[in-house]
Amino acid sequence: QVQLVESGGGLVQPGGSLRLSCAASGSIFGIDTMGWFRQAPGKERDLVATITSGGRTNYADSVKGRFTISRDNAKNRVYLQMNSLKPEDTAVYYCYALVVGTDKVARQYWGQGTQVTVSS
Repeated sequence: QVQLVESGGGLVQPGGSLRLSCAASGSIFGIDTMGWFRQAPGKERDLVATITSGGRTNYADSVKGRFTISRDNAKNRVYLQMNSLKPEDTAVYYCYALVVGTDKVARQYWGQGTQVTVSS
């Protein structure tokens, strides 16, 4: 079993910054893609950003130039630096990981979500 635990959400004013962190633990052989998705009230869960084990990144158009995803492969952690936050960034942010377990089977895992609220 694998667990993803997020931290770093909260309330911030428009134009402010937050940094989300996610740590993966458990029966891990390796982690391919890690990333962040978000879900606003009444909307579907959408991609924010992903990063492969080799460091290749992908961003939603709405966050390009404002958000930066990074990861520490040795620590099985992924980060999301969010700058110039806007009210429309308000959502629950979920960590995602495609994990190869010690049984050599790849499975998708999600964190429990962390609330990010951008408001004055």
